[in-house]
Amino acid sequence: MHNEQFLESEFQLKSDFNIQLKPVAYVKNSRNEITDDYWGVIISEITLTEEFSEDALKGLEEFSHIEILFYFHKASDSEIVFSGHPRGNPDWPETGIFAMRRKDRPNHFGLTISKILKCEGKTILVMGLDAINGTPIIDIKPVLREFLPREEVKQPAWAGELMKDYWKKS
Repeated sequence: MHNEQFLESEFQLKSDFNIQLKPVAYVKNSRNEITDDYWGVIISEITLTEEFSEDALKGLEEFSHIEILFYFHKASDSEIVFSGHPRGNPDWPETGIFAMRRKDRPNHFGLTISKILKCEGKTILVMGLDAINGTPIIDIKPVLREFLPREEVKQPAWAGELMKDYWKKS
């Protein structure tokens, strides 16, 4: 109750609030089309924009993984479905958009943890990034153990079925 009062009194919750973001980098890889599976073979280069020098990556090579926030630039607002069967599969339960990781979503953001293979100059070479060639990167952060879940991760059985080929190498 107290939190609701705080939100109502301190903020006006508006759906027309706009945030402007600029990409910090772009993805370069062999995948040009958006598909759901077989991302395990994809190696990607993440190259910083002209605004950043290589100093922005200093120390990153000491980490094994990074979190990458990116923008699904080929997703369409007309494809956003706020609930439905994941991947259109009627064998899986109908779920809301915030219980799915589909690309056609409000704000078109994707978030992935990727393995760092190498940092060189203004480029990070990674494996395990499910973003296509030309994808704008919004932010990059090192993965810290302390930010990973401290409890066992729970998910429904259909999610494991959906992901069974996602990271396969085809």
